[in-house]
Amino acid sequence: MTKNRTQQASGTTFRILVSLSVIHCMNDALQSVVSASYPIIKDDLFLSFGQIGIITLVYQLAASVFQPFVGLFFDKRPSPWSLPMGMAVTLAGLLFLGFSSTFYGVICSVSLIGIGSSTLHPEASRLTSLASGGKRGFAQSLFQVGGNLGSASGPLMAALLVAPYGRQHIGYFSIIAFIAILVMTPVSLWYRKWLLYHMKKNERKKSHLQAPLPLNKTIFSISILLVLIFSKYAYMASLTSYYTFYLIEKFNVTVQYSQILLFVFLLATAIGTMIGGPVGDRIGRKYVIWASILGAAPFALLMPHANLLWTVVFSFLTGLALSSAFPAILVYAQELLPYKLGLISGLFFGFAFGVAGIASAILGKMADSYGIESVYKACSYMLLLGLATWLLPDLKKTANR
Repeated sequence: MTKNRTQQASGTTFRILVSLSVIHCMNDALQSVVSASYPIIKDDLFLSFGQIGIITLVYQLAASVFQPFVGLFFDKRPSPWSLPMGMAVTLAGLLFLGFSSTFYGVICSVSLIGIGSSTLHPEASRLTSLASGGKRGFAQSLFQVGGNLGSASGPLMAALLVAPYGRQHIGYFSIIAFIAILVMTPVSLWYRKWLLYHMKKNERKKSHLQAPLPLNKTIFSISILLVLIFSKYAYMASLTSYYTFYLIEKFNVTVQYSQILLFVFLLATAIGTMIGGPVGDRIGRKYVIWASILGAAPFALLMPHANLLWTVVFSFLTGLALSSAFPAILVYAQELLPYKLGLISGLFFGFAFGVAGIASAILGKMADSYGIESVYKACSYMLLLGLATWLLPDLKKTANR
């Protein structure tokens, strides 16, 4: 009887993990539609690269600054309905973005989309950890691969549905946001039952949860992880925001073809993400981080000097290597502070979004002043910061002492 109940609970939990991955896919597809539509928005409203960078900055800040506070707030006051409420804000932002006729209207629209995202990431990541059954690396990879698949499909949807018909068609993507709310409803009901059943049990557990390292080493390790997040997302910003412009300017490809090639890069990030988590469960997070960030550096350094074919190949290999880092970094950080899952998730998702936003604004100004190719020559050296991984302690060895 007990075995059957365990199997039934495990099946339910896996369905929750899949649902969270699908939700993440939908959310990040909607986000990437925004960035993939930048060439269309730029031409439609006669914007500069600098203004595109400001739009990205505002969006990323809205999606990042609130995340640690959202995570901390729901650490103390869990709510099963936070996910649908956040997606409702995203839905409103998409409708406004499709019909905004001014630069400031676009700014307000992407702010709403960012605020919706700032709720989804820490809360969905928390639920992923709760439903992981101890396999946190696998669970986070499954969650992240949903987001990466969504990010990869966004440019493709923009190429098929926005580029040929006009910016107003962005508003139709609010239908996906509505479907996401429907998918979230069973997850919210599961979380409500989980809270009712486990609240008292978890309160007793919290007093027994201990960090594996002393406080000073924990703070130092989290700082190193944030440096690694900086190197990863500063480089990723150059690809997600400006790769299409780079391909159009250097190789004279069409907007639609550049969006398809962006899809190839983002598809590689989805594949790499699914590899990173389970491998980290087996061999340790630190080794995955080593291989990920430093492994991507040679391809990133070669890409600015390659022809179109090799540019696509190098971008694919860079995405494949680099994308395995985030699940390993996030789970490593959660293991450092196991009693603050929401805060850690919000901090790392938020910092990643913030770095991407600030980098996008700086890179936009750099592209206006020195040309788009200079962006890729400069950013490729960011990945050498992966050498800081050497300073991280091996938590598997610490746990075995």
